[in-house]
Amino acid sequence: MALLLLLQGCTVAPTRLPAVPDDLTARAEIPGMPGVRYVGGGDMTEFTRIGIQALQREQAYLAKQGHKGPLPPAVYLAISGGGDNGAFAVGVLNGWTSTGTRPEFKLVTGISTGALIAPFAFLGPKYDATLTKFYTTLSPKDVLEPRSFLGGVLGDAMSDNAPLLKLTRESLNEQILKEIAAEYAKGRFLLVATADLDARRPIIWDMGKIATYGGPEALDLFARVMIASASIPGGFPPMMIDVNVDGKAYQEMHVDGGIMAQVFAYPASVRVDEEAKAVGVTRERKLYVIRNSRLDPDWADVERKTMSIAGRAVVSLIHSQGIGDLYRIYSTAQRDGVDFNLGFIPSSFNAPHKEEFDNEYMRSLYSTGFDMASKGFPWLKVPPGFTAPSVTATGK
Repeated sequence: MALLLLLQGCTVAPTRLPAVPDDLTARAEIPGMPGVRYVGGGDMTEFTRIGIQALQREQAYLAKQGHKGPLPPAVYLAISGGGDNGAFAVGVLNGWTSTGTRPEFKLVTGISTGALIAPFAFLGPKYDATLTKFYTTLSPKDVLEPRSFLGGVLGDAMSDNAPLLKLTRESLNEQILKEIAAEYAKGRFLLVATADLDARRPIIWDMGKIATYGGPEALDLFARVMIASASIPGGFPPMMIDVNVDGKAYQEMHVDGGIMAQVFAYPASVRVDEEAKAVGVTRERKLYVIRNSRLDPDWADVERKTMSIAGRAVVSLIHSQGIGDLYRIYSTAQRDGVDFNLGFIPSSFNAPHKEEFDNEYMRSLYSTGFDMASKGFPWLKVPPGFTAPSVTATGK
């Protein structure tokens, strides 16, 4: 005990600015960059308003291009979390490109590893090679630096994700932000979700809006949000983000958005079809959801040990949550008349997974996604096992 107390005295505990009080969470803003994030699960009036503004920007852009008649179909892409399983989504996107049928997405969303993929998927096939390199050549040392057991317990995580942050910052630059801002001006959306651990609320970041501010601070925030969305609590340090409320400085603790949802398209409270029709816009909409995981439960012979049991239970919880997310997204899409399409890692994929960010595993998974997409991806129109609510004679 004396030794532990001595070691604790030699360890500098992480410090932070005050957390945002609960009643002020929705009013917190990034200094110098207002309007770049929204609190999920709350009042989405402002989010709806920016959606209408995006429609107006799109209409203005198309008018300049000489487009007449109704707006073209809006295609949405939602990329889930899944760690190194993100190699599957990258393979699907690259295989899709090879067919010559990959659309330009009106909306791209990402959580966790999906947040790392989303900006490049948003910008289109010209960044396919960047994603391929990222998801087929990474090794554990490129992502994290393990900490000592005691350092991890007394600190804020068991490992440091500084290598991943460095790699992400090297992949981003002012030119990429300018390209994203240019697409934002055309009415397109790039959204990434993190989890505000203090408020226990999902935060939706308008990455296109961040890009419009430009400069080193916007570039830094852009990278930090991407990493925050992929920062597994306890495994990686949380990303501390400075905010202001009424001129007073606070600090939010952001972690992996996957603790709130494995994948998202848009807030369920936003009725996209109704809101668009209210301003005179009628169009076809399609949604593609790429889940970087299998949907079938994977069997395992669980050891009768505390950590094995707890670990297996957490994995099961995440798996069930992910399926629930798909049901929610499908129901919302049905309500709004959005054509639903789901892709996921097939149960036939069983490559050995020796460790996280195992090159051989990721390359094999990438090839699986690429082959499936290049041959015409077998998108599902309904999540497996989904049962629609029954309708009684009274319509309830």
